[in-house]
Amino acid sequence: MNKTLVNIGLIGFGTIGSGVIEIFNQNIDLIEKKVGKEVNLKKVVDLDISTDRGVEISSEKLSTDVNDILEDPEISIVIELIGGYEPARSFILKALENGKHVVTANKALLAKHWEEITAVSEKNNVRISFEASVGGGIPLLQPLNESLAANNFEGIYGIINGTANYILTKMSEEGLEFDDVLKEAQEKGYAEQDPTFDIEGHDTAQKLIILTILGFGTYVAQEKFHVEGITKITPQDIEFTSKKLKYVTKLLGITRKVGDELEVRVHPTLIPQDHLLASVNDVFNGVYMIGDSVGPVMMYGQGAGMMPTASAIVGDCIDIISNPEKEITYGPPQSQEKAIKNMAEVVSKYYIRLKALDQPGVLHKISGILSKYHISLESVNQEKNEENQSIPIFMVTHKASEKNIMDAISQIDQLPEIKAPCMLIRILED
Repeated sequence: MNKTLVNIGLIGFGTIGSGVIEIFNQNIDLIEKKVGKEVNLKKVVDLDISTDRGVEISSEKLSTDVNDILEDPEISIVIELIGGYEPARSFILKALENGKHVVTANKALLAKHWEEITAVSEKNNVRISFEASVGGGIPLLQPLNESLAANNFEGIYGIINGTANYILTKMSEEGLEFDDVLKEAQEKGYAEQDPTFDIEGHDTAQKLIILTILGFGTYVAQEKFHVEGITKITPQDIEFTSKKLKYVTKLLGITRKVGDELEVRVHPTLIPQDHLLASVNDVFNGVYMIGDSVGPVMMYGQGAGMMPTASAIVGDCIDIISNPEKEITYGPPQSQEKAIKNMAEVVSKYYIRLKALDQPGVLHKISGILSKYHISLESVNQEKNEENQSIPIFMVTHKASEKNIMDAISQIDQLPEIKAPCMLIRILED
């Protein structure tokens, strides 16, 4: 009995694309046994098809013309792995319009053009699958959209950028400066030569947009929420908060329900050392979710890399082949859409580090300003200094609004006794 043949086209023969080809080469028998069909990677398209990528593929399958995939009626699944906005957006839309399912890892494109892409997918009754776009090889998005779909989520908290997490882990373990660890990460290939996207929180923000869609049924453009990176974190902050306060510093993407509103934000966060997320180190990712029925759930694993990401890509292909007619709803119904809370109204505890002259009355001035903005202190620590020079002062506040904290910090920074801008890190509480 002849099996049904499913042809797949791959756009992008880079690192992840090479991993996809390797999986098809090594595990094709396993894949075909799982889906009960014959599976053929028919065509691979890239501008460069001459460079040796270290994987076996016949020259007949290689092309530089994307229409060899997009216009081929025999190809029913298109994998897009070129990244960026264009021409990836045009290729995906054309594939969908031509009745082809699409698998992608392109979180930037999904975060920016979500509504357009999903509308075209639904109009043409084909699927857009993107498990690899958040968390690399971690099985995260499909369980969130299916196995956990019975839950109203109270919050989703994600360490979802391996570069930033590696840097903060190394700073914590070895007491190194940010710039030194960044250089090491670049030498090891964990960070790009231009690392801005990772260290300033933009990559985390794009992934958080996708998690927010699936968890809360709400699309929030990046410009509508607070995004802050890790470049201002110092070994001094990490050492004090770790040893004295028992916190771990992480770059965290947060979406949580507060009344009828959603808080969506990305920033460095102090996490209690006994929290599950505190154990997510190096280039690993972790996403902690709280559902009203299931309670807390933690997903953990390699968030990037050739083979983990390729594993998620091929997994999406297997799901489509097994369930080509499956109707997909992306997250809860839009009727559950929430208003987005203004960052100025967010309430949190805060860690504040100041650099002040060691003079009488300085703490009195600072506490007076904090009191003016209704901010009370949980603890104050001051390092001793025998030379009457500037000293660090470490403070932890009780809960206060972001606006009040920012107004107070702005006024404190203007005091003549303050010798450097205040450092502020928000604190996560259960």
